Amino acid sequence: MSSLYDFATWEPLLRLLRTAHAERLAAPGGFVAGSIGRGWSSVVTRASGRREEFDAIERVREALTAAGVDDVSFVVEIPPSGKAVLHVFDPGPAVDAPLGNAHPGALTLVEGAVPEPWRRLPEPSPGARPAPSVDLALLERTLRERIPEAIGATEAEIAAAEERLGVALPEELKVLYRVTRARWEDWGEDYDVADRVFDAVGFELGSLDRLAVGDKWRPSFRWEQAATKAVQTLPDAAVQDLVDSPGWIVIGDSGGGDRVAVDLTPGPRGHLGQIIVLDHEQSIGACLFAESLTELVTGPERDWYGGHRRDKPPVTAMIHHQALRSVEAVAHPDLEVLQFGVWDEEPFSLAPVLGLPRLRTLTAYPGTLADPLEIGRLTGLEFLQLPPADWRVLLDVGAVPRSLAAAAITTRGDEDPRLVYALANELLALRDRPPVTETLIEGELGPLPA
Repeated sequence: MSSLYDFATWEPLLRLLRTAHAERLAAPGGFVAGSIGRGWSSVVTRASGRREEFDAIERVREALTAAGVDDVSFVVEIPPSGKAVLHVFDPGPAVDAPLGNAHPGALTLVEGAVPEPWRRLPEPSPGARPAPSVDLALLERTLRERIPEAIGATEAEIAAAEERLGVALPEELKVLYRVTRARWEDWGEDYDVADRVFDAVGFELGSLDRLAVGDKWRPSFRWEQAATKAVQTLPDAAVQDLVDSPGWIVIGDSGGGDRVAVDLTPGPRGHLGQIIVLDHEQSIGACLFAESLTELVTGPERDWYGGHRRDKPPVTAMIHHQALRSVEAVAHPDLEVLQFGVWDEEPFSLAPVLGLPRLRTLTAYPGTLADPLEIGRLTGLEFLQLPPADWRVLLDVGAVPRSLAAAAITTRGDEDPRLVYALANELLALRDRPPVTETLIEGELGPLPA
């Protein structure tokens, strides 16, 4: 058996936890919970020496790596006698890692399922045309004047890139790479030459050999966050609001981690071949940077920052005590995401949103829903996040929606993770998904010194 499940692996950490939480652990039914991943932990030991805490946690991390496990949660009971009982939970492939506590992340009920925004493809733009500013001769002349020593790509190299990508490169991009193929080896590892290319084009140009379709560098999604997002391309948008597009050809970097791309699937008011920036901290959307490469190269310097996207009503709605205060106020045919936050008044009926054609995500804080069984009439839900009591109502009568692709359990932080994981396994069992495994480890720490 892996050392991950040896008492000796956990003993240094358990001793620190007992010292830090002695009063809580000594109380009847008292426990301490936490989670540890290969590069993070939610453990609080209050150890006087940070090295002591680091070494204790690292001991568990090394065992995680050896066992091929990404992360675990745990619950430990240590009564005054010193007999430690440790429950270790391995979430397995169907459950996301905890978010800062010991409770499970979202449960993927359908293998391989992704949230709707991640499935959205760009709308066709057959009428899109290059911008009036496109001037191939001016673009080439300007680039050759700025970087006369550059080595350009051959027609065969450009054709090979097109074949690899499966897309025809726009003419401006071909002109750019005919002037410089932007290979590091061509510059002899000379940073001054690289800087001149950066200055000439206005961004850190990637080599022709490294062109990529779509943005593979964006943050990976977590269901409980991604399911509450919505893509929403407005009629006056230059760029389609998407997670990714087969028409985004990534050609470089802003110098600050944001990707620069040529856009072949522009929005209603955009231009074919426009230059966009994909924020590395955002999972959805892109900002227009220039209407063409010609404008970017020959025009004035510009600010990379284009502002963060915002989900706009009526597509998403949050009801809580400091904002919207009624379901009627958000009931709109375009509503996709409905969230109930902190609320201390009478709970809500879902009646006003029953039958809405696009409602796919519902999340609720404890005590916000008057009748959880109304959820059964929301036939298009793909993601549902509820507190344990509301899930219990649905499970007891077999009313968990069959349409769900993923689910999550809302916790306030004080719930016993053992009960939450048991509930998670009930939900996973409905779809024959791999369960969370629980391993019981026992050992003696001895009584605390007087």
